[in-house]
Amino acid sequence: MAIKVTMPRLSDTMTEGTVATWLKKVGDKVSEGDILAEIETDKATMEFESFNEGTLLHIGIQAGETAPVDSLLAIIGKEGEDISALLAGGDAPAAEAPKADAPAAEAKTETAAPAKAAELPKGVVVVTMPRLSDTMTEGTVASWLKKVGDAVAEGDILAEIETDKATMEFESFNAGTLLYIGIQEGNTAPVDSLLAIIGPAGTDISGIADNFTAGGAATASAPAAEETKTAPAAAQATEAVAETSNGGRILASPLAKKIASDKGISLNQVKGSGENGRIVKSDIENFTPSAQAQTTSSAPAAKQEASAPAAPKVFVPAGEVYTEEIKNSQMRKIIAKRLSESLFTAPHYNLVIEVSMDEAMQARAAINSVPDTKVSFNDMVIKACALALKKHPKINSQWKEDAIIINHHVNIGVAVAVEDGLVVPVLKFTDAMSLSQIGGSVRDLAGRAKNKKLGPQEMEGSTFTVSNLGMFGITEFNSIINQPNSAILSVGAIVEKPVVKNGQIVVGNTMMLSLACDHRTIDGATGAQFLQTLKQYIESPVTMLA
Repeated sequence: MAIKVTMPRLSDTMTEGTVATWLKKVGDKVSEGDILAEIETDKATMEFESFNEGTLLHIGIQAGETAPVDSLLAIIGKEGEDISALLAGGDAPAAEAPKADAPAAEAKTETAAPAKAAELPKGVVVVTMPRLSDTMTEGTVASWLKKVGDAVAEGDILAEIETDKATMEFESFNAGTLLYIGIQEGNTAPVDSLLAIIGPAGTDISGIADNFTAGGAATASAPAAEETKTAPAAAQATEAVAETSNGGRILASPLAKKIASDKGISLNQVKGSGENGRIVKSDIENFTPSAQAQTTSSAPAAKQEASAPAAPKVFVPAGEVYTEEIKNSQMRKIIAKRLSESLFTAPHYNLVIEVSMDEAMQARAAINSVPDTKVSFNDMVIKACALALKKHPKINSQWKEDAIIINHHVNIGVAVAVEDGLVVPVLKFTDAMSLSQIGGSVRDLAGRAKNKKLGPQEMEGSTFTVSNLGMFGITEFNSIINQPNSAILSVGAIVEKPVVKNGQIVVGNTMMLSLACDHRTIDGATGAQFLQTLKQYIESPVTMLA
């Protein structure tokens, strides 16, 4: 019997996933434990293995597509098995959506032209501008992926539509031929305006389009009309040419004319290198005034120029505006969502303290002199945080509407920068780990994070977070709390500078620590006491052994 495979929930915060690549194709044999696909979650790209055996009969989410958790991912069964019933059941909710929209579209058509609505040819469907977000009132067609006359299958991407929040692919819920496009690329129209008409090839839909446009989407046609009006004017401006003294016409591109005007160059003096002698941008940029033109100035002017210093040459900006659009990855979308939620829901405040690192530097040098041992300053900060959290458990807490949860176990998350964004692998029970164990674990987790080999369980359950930008020379910064934690520590670089010790100015090494706290769970005095304890541990590392 065929089995439906749905989009798995590969992390506790995952709500949707993107199929990065399929390692099996329809018709391939699948054994239990085989890797079906690589799925990009909000935290990492992970291999998804099959728990069933059989033949891959259907792929529901193509490579590069994103779908919510529990969406139909694939169907596995016996070769040649009929899966039409499963497909109908799996796609029913999606199939109902266009049906639900159909009455609205028909009602709109009837409002615009009651006489024509009754004569809607069989198989013809009116597609309107969809509402792709809860706040969307109008949409812009970024690009059409189909043109009039193209065959359209159910599920094909018709166009890319730019909403108030994102540019989204809009797929067809109907099959047929694209008979009419109501909103051209670059034009904006309100929700429910006529977007397109799909139906059997050769169907006459002129009456439908005319009536719907007149009654339902007048604003959609306005930009087209405006564009039509401005087009002749633009054409006239392009065709407008300078006239020479003998009545001849000079052909020049609009950009060449603008640059020539800015530089004060007469087009009569420039020889064009374009088609039919047309003057182009490079001709103006490479133009050198002739000696005759330079001698036309009067003698007094020449004497004045000789006596006065040469005026600085005016810079004329010329170049090409260049931008690049990078599609947001699933990780980047989730980072944006989570950090926005944290910043706008948790009342942040920051406490900053300066720590002397002289003894820490001596202690680290002594520890690293032991063979096969490597400890970083960040490892020492993590260890100090773990011990300080045991003394100040209110920092190791999280907010809930009806209670504050105090965590008496210490799991410290370590922020790691990866190519697509930021991940936070977690050191479980950090307070029980030695410095060398912390160092080894951090290096292992950071390396696997950058190679996208971390499991979701290795990024869950943190109670406190440490973020370090000191290796980039950043001396002080503030971080956004990694919820559901109540605090995050920002670690800066070690700086050598004059300090006062025992009433004397000496050279010392200091480091800035900034603690971002959620004021719902941590009061200012509580955060300050935690930083005092943390400072004591870092400034005297031997106390971490007590």
